[in-house]
Amino acid sequence: MAQRRINLKDLVLGKSSRWKLFAPAQAGDAAAGGGAATAPPVGAALEAPLAAPQPAEAEPPTSVLHQLNLSNRRLERLLHELRNEHNAEAELRAIAREVILAVELNPDIALACIFLNQIAGSYAVRHCIETAVVAVVIARAMQKAPKDTLTVTAAALTMNVGMLRHHENFQNKHTPLNREEMAIIHRHPEDSANLLKCAGVEDEEWLSCVLLHHENDDGSGYPAGVASPQVTQNAKLISLADRYCAQVSARNYRRSVLPDQAMRNLLEDHELPLDPVLAEHFAHQLGNYPPGCLVRLQNGEVGVVTQRLSDDGLLGVRCLRGTAGAALADGPLRSTGDSDCSIAEVLSEDQAGVRFSMKQIWGAQASL
Repeated sequence: MAQRRINLKDLVLGKSSRWKLFAPAQAGDAAAGGGAATAPPVGAALEAPLAAPQPAEAEPPTSVLHQLNLSNRRLERLLHELRNEHNAEAELRAIAREVILAVELNPDIALACIFLNQIAGSYAVRHCIETAVVAVVIARAMQKAPKDTLTVTAAALTMNVGMLRHHENFQNKHTPLNREEMAIIHRHPEDSANLLKCAGVEDEEWLSCVLLHHENDDGSGYPAGVASPQVTQNAKLISLADRYCAQVSARNYRRSVLPDQAMRNLLEDHELPLDPVLAEHFAHQLGNYPPGCLVRLQNGEVGVVTQRLSDDGLLGVRCLRGTAGAALADGPLRSTGDSDCSIAEVLSEDQAGVRFSMKQIWGAQASL
């Protein structure tokens, strides 16, 4: 049967066509069948069910540092506009997924971003990103379900939104907070949870984590003095990550606490007894010398810790300054198991006196 293209004049509205209609043959049909292509009738094409569009899978980031900075900027914009949002849950979850992907790509680089102060932006939002990074590292170590990890991450990112407008003022103060300012701090978990509800967040576990992240097992916390067992493990995980990151981050009014001292402060705080399971994971996953920590080795070399404890209990340290004090452009990678290469002390940036980029140490995954 001869076939030809039809024109509009061949079609009359309301009348059956005298032509038998076929859809155009698809490119490659002849090649696939080894012969001439046979086009399916148009009716068959019209009746075929349309495939529902599938959501695009989130692409893993190529650079942990770059992704965390993008997430920080996106989060800062959204949190500042949250009072005008009514359906923000989906976007907040998307940011949480981005942070999780960055940590999963390379947890050591994600942690190093915290200790090397590589996440740009205001302290109030940066602190939430850093807390979320630590929370993800611990949640993964505890083998929490992906759903729980996402909830914990989203809660960490939004835990302080209720006092976001006041946070920077608190950072710039050089005197103790007054009674009104302390009231804002004590009220912020409840204010944050209420603001999230108004912005469309309906996940009860998420809201519970935000509301409880300053409560303690013994009832000494705030805003409501809730005690165990009402204080959930997820809320306590965020609380520990929050307290740890607050110590190791520099403030306008004080230097950062060195990582080994911050861990001791966390684990040896007798006024706030820790959940033993969480304490064990924090000690093992972060330890005294997390990635990004600047150290002096027993042989006198100065370097930066590049990875967490291996299975044999050793750390990797990239040497940045030799025993004679000279800076090394491409220093050797040391293991704390090598002779005279155990860690003698943790150093501040001023004490270390070294300048380097994260890309120089960790490669493309740590590029800006």
